[in-house]
Amino acid sequence: MTAERVNPPGMAPPTGFSHAVVATGSRVVFLAGQTALDGDGRITGETLPEQFEQALGNLLTALRAAGGSPADLARVTVYATDVAAYRAHAPRLGRIWREAAGRDYPAMAVVEVVRLWDERALLELDGFAVLP
Repeated sequence: MTAERVNPPGMAPPTGFSHAVVATGSRVVFLAGQTALDGDGRITGETLPEQFEQALGNLLTALRAAGGSPADLARVTVYATDVAAYRAHAPRLGRIWREAAGRDYPAMAVVEVVRLWDERALLELDGFAVLP
């Protein structure tokens, strides 16, 4: 895949995301929403950063199983039950992202939701990737 990150001059500089990603490749992988479920189907982590790390790990595990890598991510959406808490933890969440996925940021959005499927989940991540 080639992924061109587009961050036009005149727009606010992106922090932890790209304004647009132009992806070319031959396979698209749609990644289901991932929460902080462990292998036994239980939510792990009490804090938002702990749950983010597990949910991101789950998303990347699914991506790798489909033959992709973090650099292939074109779009990720974060559904958070508390955007103010997400913003408060943003520096730590950014470090977790960089350690797990690097600095090739996809186009991203954070959306506040009333609740998730599992009431103990504080956030959920989904997305898609374009593979060569």
